[in-house]
Amino acid sequence: MKTFDARGSGKAFPFILYGVLTLAMLVVLIPLIYVVCISFATKQEILTRGFFLIPREWTINAYGYLFTNRNFLNAFNNALYITVVGTVINIVLTGLMAYGLSKSWLKGRKTINLLVLFTMLFGGGMIPTYLVVKELHLLNSYWSLFLTGAIAPFNLIVMRSFFQNIPIELEESARMDGCGEFRLLWKIILPLSLPVVATFVLFYAVNNWNTYFNAILYLNDTAKWPLQVFLRQMLIETDMGMESNSDGFEYSQAVKMAAVVITALPLSIVYPFLQKHFNQGMMLGSVKG
Repeated sequence: MKTFDARGSGKAFPFILYGVLTLAMLVVLIPLIYVVCISFATKQEILTRGFFLIPREWTINAYGYLFTNRNFLNAFNNALYITVVGTVINIVLTGLMAYGLSKSWLKGRKTINLLVLFTMLFGGGMIPTYLVVKELHLLNSYWSLFLTGAIAPFNLIVMRSFFQNIPIELEESARMDGCGEFRLLWKIILPLSLPVVATFVLFYAVNNWNTYFNAILYLNDTAKWPLQVFLRQMLIETDMGMESNSDGFEYSQAVKMAAVVITALPLSIVYPFLQKHFNQGMMLGSVKG
């Protein structure tokens, strides 16, 4: 009768694990390589060769076309503005509210926490939110994007839990030295909170950079559209065969891929600088509820 050899299965497990991870890496890496390489390919090669990873002839015509396209540059600048300003508003409001709710002496704290939790389970809906934005005269304004998503309930709860984990002795010592609440928050709490702050800066920045549906819903002026809405419009114009420059260079497959690369590039550059804080901040606020 054969018996199960645990030692043999234990030796095989790393090879199986590496095989699965390699397969997962290829699933992610091949489409990425395809997008980048097609953005440097010529239109003729894309039409004649079909699927390929390495172009025979490399060209930057697609990137040159985008960076001379006034609409693309305007949409890119709009996306940068929305991301920077929106993320600052998100972090400031989320941090202030989380800090206040972390204090046990705050009157009505439990009720406010329940209301925050309620918004995670139930939303007002698209039409009521649109009517509120309209009544506040925020349509066609970037404030319609900033204020409707100013505070994410989940981020607020995690940040509040992190503030609750900070030793109360630090705050008591600072208050004995005459430190007020805002100075306490700025000089002591925030320096200790860099991991969790960096984590949610990244979360909010990604969300603001990828703003799409709310921009279509609230912004009627095409000059205010962010980059994601421009990409959608570019796809529509490609399908209709509308957009081309004086040289007949259309929104070809190479141009679309170049736009995808440029869109993904800013966050890809920022992420390595926040990664060391991001990995630590993902766990810090989840210990104490």
